[in-house]
Amino acid sequence: MLIPINITDKAQAEIKNIINNKNIPADYSLRVGVKGGGCGGMSYMLGFDKPKEGDQQFEIDGISILIEKKHYMFLMGMKVDFYEGNDARGFTFINPGVPKRHDAE
Repeated sequence: MLIPINITDKAQAEIKNIINNKNIPADYSLRVGVKGGGCGGMSYMLGFDKPKEGDQQFEIDGISILIEKKHYMFLMGMKVDFYEGNDARGFTFINPGVPKRHDAE
């Protein structure tokens, strides 16, 4: 099965750092998902979780990934990156398949 997301090297390093230093149980995997919709668009989520029935499971460079089947199509082409700057620090989601919102002028 095709892996729908891409995780940059920088994001992979941060995920592995979290797994190794934050007491994530060995039977947990990284869950990538979506929530919301409507006018504000979708929000993307990352977290650690146990596999559930119906999950799609993948591995990217030794990181076990879980995606709910119903989220699969919304995540196709998604790139997960990690940003670290003076102003902020965190994971970013880039999905070239989702059109940019246009604000009314």
